[in-house]
Amino acid sequence: MKSVALHNLGCKVNGYEMDVMQQRLQENGYKIVPFDEPADIYIVNTCTVTNIADRKSRQMLHRAKKQNPDAVVVAVGCYVQVSEAAVRADDAVDLVIGNDRKKDLVAILEAYLAGQECRQTVIDINHTAAYEEMTLTKTAEHTRAYIKIQDGCNQFCSYCIIPYARGRVRSRGQEDVLREVRGIVDAGYQEIVLTGIHISSYGMESGEAQLAELLEKLQAVDGLKRIRLGSLEPRIVTEGFVERLRSMPKICPHFHLSLQSGSDTVLARMNRHYTSGEYFRTTEIIRKYYPAPAITTDVIVGFPGETEEEFAETLRFVQDVRFYEMHIFKYSRRKGTPAAKMEGQLTEAQKSGRAAILAKAEREMSYAYRTGFAGREAEVLFEEEKEIDRKRYWIGHTPEYIMAAVPAEHAPNLRNRIVTGTLDGFLKEDIMILKY
Repeated sequence: MKSVALHNLGCKVNGYEMDVMQQRLQENGYKIVPFDEPADIYIVNTCTVTNIADRKSRQMLHRAKKQNPDAVVVAVGCYVQVSEAAVRADDAVDLVIGNDRKKDLVAILEAYLAGQECRQTVIDINHTAAYEEMTLTKTAEHTRAYIKIQDGCNQFCSYCIIPYARGRVRSRGQEDVLREVRGIVDAGYQEIVLTGIHISSYGMESGEAQLAELLEKLQAVDGLKRIRLGSLEPRIVTEGFVERLRSMPKICPHFHLSLQSGSDTVLARMNRHYTSGEYFRTTEIIRKYYPAPAITTDVIVGFPGETEEEFAETLRFVQDVRFYEMHIFKYSRRKGTPAAKMEGQLTEAQKSGRAAILAKAEREMSYAYRTGFAGREAEVLFEEEKEIDRKRYWIGHTPEYIMAAVPAEHAPNLRNRIVTGTLDGFLKEDIMILKY
């Protein structure tokens, strides 16, 4: 039995695909071992979203070869897709597999081990309309399963390489999604998170977005308790869309709307397809239908040419929206994108200073949002037991993704149980106590 060590880099889509690859390896008799242990085969699922991600991908590939020079080192995924020639020329890499070939990992690997020539392990991702069919029956998490529903992106934001790594929008068939979700529910999972490269584009190949229709079918799946949405494009959040969501009680009131900047001039340079005013109206629509929704976002600071006033516009805007959480990224120059050639590249010190200001605002908004739930009844899906300040607690999340804790000494095994109680103050700034 050959041993395989796996390492995943990048987004939730990569994580889902790595889970499927691991599942298929195990089904075919391979033994999975930790990445820092000796193995016969090392597989690195790479990322290319930034130059730093490229470097981390190379580092992991080289670490694998250093751990066992006789091992087969396999580079998979986005970095391979964008930089195939460079990866093939790397002495640390024995086998390369691009996107849309991950489902064939076992067949490609076994052909290589048998000494056969492996052709077309990297396809022209920009000229395929087929969705790569993959099905997951279990995940590394015990209570929440990520379900990939689409791949690719047609947006071409000026800072982003992903359309070149993932290709155009390709959606998964509804019946295939439903079949996987039913299997996941039968395996004991109560919550799913719909993920993809651009899930707002789900079904757009047919000329019309079909995300709401898919959600209505998932709402009808017996045994499924929660449906959580991945990142949404603001333009999909219309009154009609949110009204349909509100009629589905399994939808978590937790909406991640990618912003990137609160300045209209920066948004234009980013080639984002909305204004700050249009974005704000989407948040008002959500709050019209949900009394206390968790609205989260991504923000990039230090985009090329970003002035002090443009950054001030972003700071004022995020405070006006009152986000629950923000993921703050310092702009990272990515070779191959229009933004990499733009004038006015900011220094690392400028970007770090602005990121720190936004992070302070984020902490204040996040604490204020959680405080608003003190004394309220809440349902918590418990996920794991962990030690905090030398005491054991069961940790879980509300539908709004507020983290809550129950002292383990006062509770039975709560893993994968939904418990209703009252949120009663804070264990830590980002963890509330549930009394039930």
